[in-house]
Amino acid sequence: MSAAMDTESTYSGYSHYSGHSKKAHRQGRDRHKSPRSKDGSRSEKSVTIQTPPAEPLLGNDASRAEEGQDDNWGETTTAITGTSEHSISQEDIARISKDLEDSVGLDCKRYLGLTVAAVLGLLVFLTPIAFILLPQILWRDDLEPCGTVCEGLFISVAFKLLILLIGTWALFFRQPKADLPRVFVFRALLLVLIFLFVFSYWLFYGVRILDSKDTNYHGIVQYAVSLVDALLFIHYLAIVLLELRQLQPTFAVKVVRSTDGESRYYSLGHLSIQRAALVVLENYYRDFTVYNPALLTASKSRAAKHMAGLKVYNVDGPGNNASGQSRAMIAAAARRRDSSHNELYYEEADHERRVKKRRARLVVAVEEAFTHIKRLQAEEQQKAPGEMMDPREAAQAIFPSMARALQKYLRTTRQQQFHSMESILQHLSFCITNNMTPKAFLERYLSPGPTLQYDRDRWLSKQWTLVSEEAVTSGLQDGVVFVLKCLDFSLVVNVKKIPFIKLSEEFIDPKSHKFVLRLQSETSV
Repeated sequence: MSAAMDTESTYSGYSHYSGHSKKAHRQGRDRHKSPRSKDGSRSEKSVTIQTPPAEPLLGNDASRAEEGQDDNWGETTTAITGTSEHSISQEDIARISKDLEDSVGLDCKRYLGLTVAAVLGLLVFLTPIAFILLPQILWRDDLEPCGTVCEGLFISVAFKLLILLIGTWALFFRQPKADLPRVFVFRALLLVLIFLFVFSYWLFYGVRILDSKDTNYHGIVQYAVSLVDALLFIHYLAIVLLELRQLQPTFAVKVVRSTDGESRYYSLGHLSIQRAALVVLENYYRDFTVYNPALLTASKSRAAKHMAGLKVYNVDGPGNNASGQSRAMIAAAARRRDSSHNELYYEEADHERRVKKRRARLVVAVEEAFTHIKRLQAEEQQKAPGEMMDPREAAQAIFPSMARALQKYLRTTRQQQFHSMESILQHLSFCITNNMTPKAFLERYLSPGPTLQYDRDRWLSKQWTLVSEEAVTSGLQDGVVFVLKCLDFSLVVNVKKIPFIKLSEEFIDPKSHKFVLRLQSETSV
């Protein structure tokens, strides 16, 4: 990126900087990361759990691009101009076209399933009504009169169909949360069962009633009522299979993020591997701290610095080059091993000292800014209603006083890529609107929060791939391991079955707690 910075212009303000430098950094990250992602996609045989193609993400080399970056909000910033250096290869075009084809295929599969379910549901609700109306239309004059009991069955059918309609809407008509790689087995079995059930009823109706033109209209109505009752029982079976079966905890899963080792434990019921992966991802966005690749570059840069300090000299001639270099490298690494832990200790201590120092400055700056807000509010109460300042203007008024301290703290803790100036101003105006304290405002910045706390563009994990040795439609079992991979990291899920617990009862006799206190007659004077 430094080669592209031949034309620079210096100006004040953060918005112009965020519009140009972020694009340049995103181009640099695409050039560095695209070969690695292509190699990884060739070596894995997996299924994709979500279809939309991911946007360019922040790579592990973000800190190197950040070192040459001046992102001071209130100070001089750099605008990068000139011709674009972004290039795309034939392999990139093929990969993009493959992603588009996969997304179109999964969309067609989803809409096809919805269409089949909708047609089958319409057939289910119209069948009982058709059973009752067809005799009235085809051979009305030959039918026996419908008595009071028969007319009461009409009300029963109407209310049962209404209850079935509401229950079907509540159970099946939901906004889909994800695109799963395979069909939901229990739902497919229920659809097949309903189709066979309705088909068998129509077959019996056509043979025994339509062909013979049965005149017993009361019996025909009871036949329709029996169909509705059976459909209600199938709906109850669907509730048991789709909702109740998975509620009882049966397995304990451990989820580990491959890059930094952060882990969580969850309890799951009887689920398939793909549905368990969906539950894990839903909990990941809520429980895991946001993935920050900039925190992982410190150890890599430290190891590279140690290796760069080793110098190997070939004193035996070109014939002993390989063995001489290997022995020299091993000896130098052994000598530096004793001092490396001291360097790590002092680096971490110095980093903690700088974080505490800049955190203290940030807390003081924010408290002073909120104190200024209270003074402004007291002054605004004395003004006319038309001259009062809205929360957005108040946030813009006090933001420059805390911008430098906040920017330095975010850079020290390597969180600056998750917070833009616009998002900070929105959060500040939200705190001012709801009369929140400085601690409530700083809670978002003093420690990294869960992924859902940040904008969707900064999640760094949108498209996931499920890798499993077992079929993704098979149920969870003890010892099953599957991996959820995204562009920059992966989640390793290990499944363990909750052991069978045997409790025994021990009876304690209440009389065993009684005791006798004997006092001596002689006491000291």
